[in-house]
Amino acid sequence: MPKVDLDLVKVILQRHELDVRQVARILEEINQELAAMIDEEKPPPVKKQYVMVVSDPRGHLDGKDFTGWVVQIPEEESAATTEDRLIRAAYEFNTTPKGRRLPAKTIAEVCEHVAGRHLKEQLVWVRTKEPVYVVTTRNKLPEVKLGKTSRDQDEE
Repeated sequence: MPKVDLDLVKVILQRHELDVRQVARILEEINQELAAMIDEEKPPPVKKQYVMVVSDPRGHLDGKDFTGWVVQIPEEESAATTEDRLIRAAYEFNTTPKGRRLPAKTIAEVCEHVAGRHLKEQLVWVRTKEPVYVVTTRNKLPEVKLGKTSRDQDEE
């Protein structure tokens, strides 16, 4: 529906020599209808959590380079459902004319090519279309000896 400036509506109504009070009532009624439409259109936003989907085709995570995709799912859902959501989105996409011509056969193709509307229907949002590298960490900081650091020695 096209948006029309209320000032323009007011000028046109006054051009037709309507009473000022009648113009004010019409504009007030338009404002009330717009407020009601805005309230109806916006559903509450879904709270989401980030999930890293890792590509590990051989099932080995030790000392290997691997890539993955960052996606979001609803906060209250289990991260274990992420792959199923992507698979369902692929099935939905593959039933469309574009999906029949170029069907998605892998999770990578789902993340890169499947339209956002199919993903959104399954409540999954892909944040990185291209795969990103995954880096492992030991989750510990190295011990630092207190005393002079290399920066302190450079300043002297």
